[in-house]
Amino acid sequence: MSARIRVDAVIDTVRRLHEQSPLVQCITNYVSMDLAANLLNAAHASPAMVHDEREAAEMAGLASAVVVNIGTLSPHWVTGMHEAARVAAERGIPWVLDPVAVGATAYRRATANDLLTHRPTVIRANASEIVALATAQGAGRGADSTHDSTAVIDQAKALAATTGSVVVVSGVSDVVTDGTATVIVDGGDPRMPLISALGCGATALVAAAAAVADTPITGAVTAMAMLADAGERAGRSAHGPGTLRPALLDALWTQRPEDLSRVVLR
Repeated sequence: MSARIRVDAVIDTVRRLHEQSPLVQCITNYVSMDLAANLLNAAHASPAMVHDEREAAEMAGLASAVVVNIGTLSPHWVTGMHEAARVAAERGIPWVLDPVAVGATAYRRATANDLLTHRPTVIRANASEIVALATAQGAGRGADSTHDSTAVIDQAKALAATTGSVVVVSGVSDVVTDGTATVIVDGGDPRMPLISALGCGATALVAAAAAVADTPITGAVTAMAMLADAGERAGRSAHGPGTLRPALLDALWTQRPEDLSRVVLR
């Protein structure tokens, strides 16, 4: 493993994110809409929660980045996902796939595999979802992971090599790989998994950072480092997941680019 992403590149990406306020189109699930939008606002980005098939492609053309999250699927939403991903891929707009609970049902597996044909810039998922995508086998417990992020590095690297995407595996430590370089981001608060849809929100933040970063892997590392730092600072005052959620939003809002110098990348 090699942390080939320099901390100063991460700091510079956060600075650009604050200055440019990229527009992120989020086709995401009902559970995560509120948190994803608020995380983007707190990180100085701009959310657009647009999923309908009649406008998804048009909005993708206006966006700085696109999120496709399969958490609550329906046929009309899937059509909108394909339209947005198609436009993003054609125009070189970064787009991020979040294959929520991909190992749970045949419909999810088929949808995720079809979306991969649009070559996502980044795939962000938990460890069990990465295993399911990489091996075409059911894994996990719904949207919950039954694997440790650092235990599936080989599968993540293989998935990155196969798809051409940067792969982010969320967990106690976050793994980011492009198939060649692999970075592990440490930090955060152990109660963060108790905040529903925080992983989906992380996907939105990855898209925002990818919109302004020099490379997709730098954007992905930056987003996970931002959450790690904000989660750690929020955890100092939080009494549980209920108070951690608003504290995390406040920590993102007050985060300075230079704060990222204390995040451990390995």
